[in-house]
Amino acid sequence: MDRVILLSGSPTGPVGPVAVPATREDPVETRRTPLHAEHEALGAQFTDFAGWRMPLRYDSELAEHHAVRTSAGLFDLTHMGEIVLTGPEAGRALDRALVGNASAIGVGRARYTMICQADGGVIDDLIVYRTGEQEYLVVANASNAAVVSAALVERAEGFDTTVEDKSVDYALLAVQGPASTAILSGLTATDLAAVKYYASYPTEVAGRPALLARTGYTGEDGFELFLAPADAPHVWQALLAAGKPHDLRPAGLGCRDTLRLEAGMPLYGNELSADRTPFHANLGRVVKLDKPEDFVGRDALARVAEQGVDARLVGLKTTSRRAPRHGYPVLDASGSPIGEVTSGALSPTLGYSVAMAYVTPGHTEPGTELAVDIRGKQEPVEVVALPFYKRNS
Repeated sequence: MDRVILLSGSPTGPVGPVAVPATREDPVETRRTPLHAEHEALGAQFTDFAGWRMPLRYDSELAEHHAVRTSAGLFDLTHMGEIVLTGPEAGRALDRALVGNASAIGVGRARYTMICQADGGVIDDLIVYRTGEQEYLVVANASNAAVVSAALVERAEGFDTTVEDKSVDYALLAVQGPASTAILSGLTATDLAAVKYYASYPTEVAGRPALLARTGYTGEDGFELFLAPADAPHVWQALLAAGKPHDLRPAGLGCRDTLRLEAGMPLYGNELSADRTPFHANLGRVVKLDKPEDFVGRDALARVAEQGVDARLVGLKTTSRRAPRHGYPVLDASGSPIGEVTSGALSPTLGYSVAMAYVTPGHTEPGTELAVDIRGKQEPVEVVALPFYKRNS
């Protein structure tokens, strides 16, 4: 969800994500997750990302990527932000603040949504969990958590609800991949087969209290575990032990980015930004213009829905291993610029390079032949439907 920049790759794949460094005028104190010692013990390579010291990779990004696709990967996502709304009008406050209809979410269910500016630009994409009749958990990207929290406080004014940034009270782990159910099943009494996609259950994992959710950001089946920070090392170790017979690997931010790219999932700062609306990213379905509660950005988004967009997100497929990267120009058949790449990498699963890009209307139809300017050379690309990869369900 947070922006990750993939640098030029080695023969075996991308170097991985590197956080945009803080400027001297805007210093950021680097934080460490409660699992930092665990990552060090596993030989992780770290990167500073959104104010956090996060594992980039442990051994091989390619091996970690393939593990998630074929068995399972274990991620530390504690850098994400958690904001809790409680009170009789918590749902209505979120309906006012977000583009989705939060009050319609059932207890124990979750929904992907966005918070937008008055002009319709995306402030952040979010997952909202309804954890009680009068309680919601909003999960924001690490780089946007403070901004989202402040916006929710402002937009909840006048509603009978309390908004609290609870990020320091949570550690977040994710087990992703086809073996995730088998790995977790021995550590919890919850019937995982009964846990629906985008549902959450308060339970215990390895004897520790947890909110277990069937959500993820890899394109694979999997679970996310919200824990008390003090419990995270115990659960992490239990998951590694339970996952050993299933070839589970600890996985870093590097493979998380190539996994989400293959799955066509947007990344804030790349596909999503304050300069684009959800409709630009083909996510107009999350905007509930017909919900009873008025919401910030409604008028602007209604206009975009009626008039259309000046650029639309598409998938691009190359015929080579040279990967289009963020910011590279997209060209039409005559060589004229008609868009820009938002994310790109050599796909470990598919064996060729893929990218997402914004292009002007008239160039969005699958099968359209375009080009990307890769360091002065026009590389042929073909527009393809998203996602690039979809698991067998």
